[in-house]
Amino acid sequence: MSKRDYYDVLGVSKGASGDEIKKAYRKMSKQFHPDINKESNAADKFKEVQEAYETLSDDNKKSFYDQYGHTDPNQGFGGGGGGFGGAGFEGFGGFDDILSSMFGGGRRRDPNAPRQGSDLQYSMNISFEDAAFGKEMDIEIYKDENCDVCHGNGAKPGTHPETCPTCKGAGRVNVESNTPFGRMSTQRACNQCQGIGKIIKEKCGSCGGKGTNRRKKKIKIKVPAGVADGQQLRVSGEGEPGINGGPYGDLFVEFHVKRHPLFERDGDNVHMDLKISIAQAALGDEIKVETLYGKDTMKISAGTQSGARFRLKGKGIKNVRGYGQGDQIVRVIVITPTKLTEKQKELLRQFEIEDGVMPPRGHKETLTEKIKRGIEDIIS
Repeated sequence: MSKRDYYDVLGVSKGASGDEIKKAYRKMSKQFHPDINKESNAADKFKEVQEAYETLSDDNKKSFYDQYGHTDPNQGFGGGGGGFGGAGFEGFGGFDDILSSMFGGGRRRDPNAPRQGSDLQYSMNISFEDAAFGKEMDIEIYKDENCDVCHGNGAKPGTHPETCPTCKGAGRVNVESNTPFGRMSTQRACNQCQGIGKIIKEKCGSCGGKGTNRRKKKIKIKVPAGVADGQQLRVSGEGEPGINGGPYGDLFVEFHVKRHPLFERDGDNVHMDLKISIAQAALGDEIKVETLYGKDTMKISAGTQSGARFRLKGKGIKNVRGYGQGDQIVRVIVITPTKLTEKQKELLRQFEIEDGVMPPRGHKETLTEKIKRGIEDIIS
């Protein structure tokens, strides 16, 4: 099958910046990581994402890919050079390589230089309380680790990788070609070592020459108190192993906080609704309220209206960066009773009479009272 366009794999445009490419890679690698995605083709998609990122994150590889796509730089274009008689620019690594050869410019990455390993991502579901107070938890992930037998060099014990005799460890070789501008020298990846600069004559039997083995590893995670949904924790050194003795990458743990049946978070504040009776709203009361820290007493003022909010100072969530602590906001909802006894109905009628809302039962409204009530209705 033909390879998909690397930009399509990461879901970015061809003009995407380095930060946009890295952000897309983190998102896609998390989506298709075999530890998270259990679909049968997840591992292949994860490998495809890594391959795309490895090319597009390297300026030299990206430059070549933008010009020639998936064409093998060691094999040229095969059937013709498009206006240059079938030879032309065959095997060129890009116009930058031409300028580099002509003027001695350009910058090449040393294939033997230590490089940091790739980062990993892990999604973690936590409870509302664990997000508020923090907690130490263990997670298990599958990751590559340096082979215990060859210690990461890929060679059989007792042997060592040797410097490539073709490129002398540079990973690239000079190639001379006839062009319309004359005979030019350019560079391309060494065929013998595939650009690594070293060859392994006898491969390690444990890792097959890769230098790494995939294992399940248990990692202790400390959930920070006050962490919010979608925030990430960086665990240094728990990513993929480095290349040529480089440091391990990092592990990024993304938290997903479950909803709480009673509380709702807004920044560092915690909100909740509390139902009270008409009597409590009218007369006032002291009631017990649930908080993240247990029950607390809250005083309701006489004459409280439905929808009024009360603040419990310091009963919210600690700021994840240590900048203070939020409050708990309680919104009261006055409940109107739907089932009343005759005695309760009579008491409410008496209340309305005392409050001037309605006239006593049996009272006949005079003409003056009707006019007065009509004027009041118009004004109100």
